[in-house]
Amino acid sequence: MRSSLPYLLDLAGTFVFALSGAAAGVKNRLDLFGVLALSFAAANTGGISRDLLIGAVPPGAIADWHYVAVSIAAGLLTFCFPAGIMRRWSPVLWFDAGGLALFAVSGAHKALVHGLNPFTATLLGMLTGIGGGMARDILLAETPTVLRAELYAVAALLGAAVVVTGHILGLPSAPVTLVGAGLCFGLRVFAMKRGWHLPVARRPGSEGTGADPSTRRDRS
Repeated sequence: MRSSLPYLLDLAGTFVFALSGAAAGVKNRLDLFGVLALSFAAANTGGISRDLLIGAVPPGAIADWHYVAVSIAAGLLTFCFPAGIMRRWSPVLWFDAGGLALFAVSGAHKALVHGLNPFTATLLGMLTGIGGGMARDILLAETPTVLRAELYAVAALLGAAVVVTGHILGLPSAPVTLVGAGLCFGLRVFAMKRGWHLPVARRPGSEGTGADPSTRRDRS
């Protein structure tokens, strides 16, 4: 069961990120092919990037049909039943937060299994978490969420760091992984609700005007 945990987390993250990609495609009125393509890109870009960087080739998302099947299933589910998937506000962000947490911890765990040092494993965990959301946003010609949202990459770093720290201390993998995913998801959700974010660069000429330099876009 221990060895299957990263795989199950990968598939769970794939499904949740696929939902976020498909939901974004439905919101942007893409056709069926567009929704499925966005679903696959959001679900698998982070994992493919991680696998290529650590030398796990061919990447799991290509070598294992389960990743493609999960991505397509999530895309079809969202396309056929958009009202059920998108009933609450900003479902893309909620699914994205779940995928971020699952992929951050699974990415760090897989990097450690392949013998990477703790610092690099933490960074690869973050990359695995943010890669899918970046691909989704770029395909929709939007500024990636990681560059403009409340504590996005920071949350992924925290989740990955918990997994790496637990590995260094020799703690049981499963509970440490769950704690890391929970902290990542919790921090991301609280940041969204309370507007926590890193400092934002001021626009030229905005000093002394009283204007908020971090005017937000509608991310729903």
